[in-house]
Amino acid sequence: MNPKAVILVTNDDGVYAPGVRALFEAVSSLGRAVLVAPERDNSAVSHSLTMNRPLQVKQLEDEIYTLDGTPTDCVTIGMRKILAKPPTLLVSGINPGSNLGDDISYSGTVSAAIEGTMYGVPSLAFSLGGDSPHNFTVAAGVAWKLASMALTFGLPPATLLNVNIPDLSAGAIKGIRFTVQGRRIYKDAIQETFDPWGRKHYWIGGGTVQWTGGSDTDEHAVRQGYISVTPIQLDLTNHSGLTFLENQWKM
Repeated sequence: MNPKAVILVTNDDGVYAPGVRALFEAVSSLGRAVLVAPERDNSAVSHSLTMNRPLQVKQLEDEIYTLDGTPTDCVTIGMRKILAKPPTLLVSGINPGSNLGDDISYSGTVSAAIEGTMYGVPSLAFSLGGDSPHNFTVAAGVAWKLASMALTFGLPPATLLNVNIPDLSAGAIKGIRFTVQGRRIYKDAIQETFDPWGRKHYWIGGGTVQWTGGSDTDEHAVRQGYISVTPIQLDLTNHSGLTFLENQWKM
């Protein structure tokens, strides 16, 4: 344990979610862990920030707080108001379900880590694949290992780690692969439904998943039984696209 290390823990599933409690307990041995999480489920809220109403913080237990806002709100308030100074490390999760490929555009779990990275804090997002009920024991051990590595060696500037763990026993996991972000497309993901008065409504969700990308992608690694660690950068500029525009779009 590094008594000087301060680790901010958050998630998007809410403060009572078993995944975040498992993560909090795991990293508590690495330093002072402080949990700041939403009071209710905020899955798929992406990087939203609450600006149309005030936010309230409640302390539930020693070093455990909840906030009536989004994961991004929790990181912002946690780092700037609950903690006296920015944390040494931020960890988000453990999400029950993978955050692979294009999922990171919607994921509140990953967005919390993005917010921490924006403040210059090394940040990691953890997700556990498979279906409910989830056993977070193995994933918590993985989170402890990678968090300790981040505390020891740091991360590249303006870069967070998106970690996806297959829902397997410790002995069945084949190892860790450093991966690139894959592409996931949902076919027929919008369902039509009708209310009792015959009015049409639309339900987004489900559908058939179609993956693109090679053997170096996050999805392929998890499907093969490996832990996927994808470095995600804050700079969203497509530099090859910039070169194309400069060379081809003659203004």
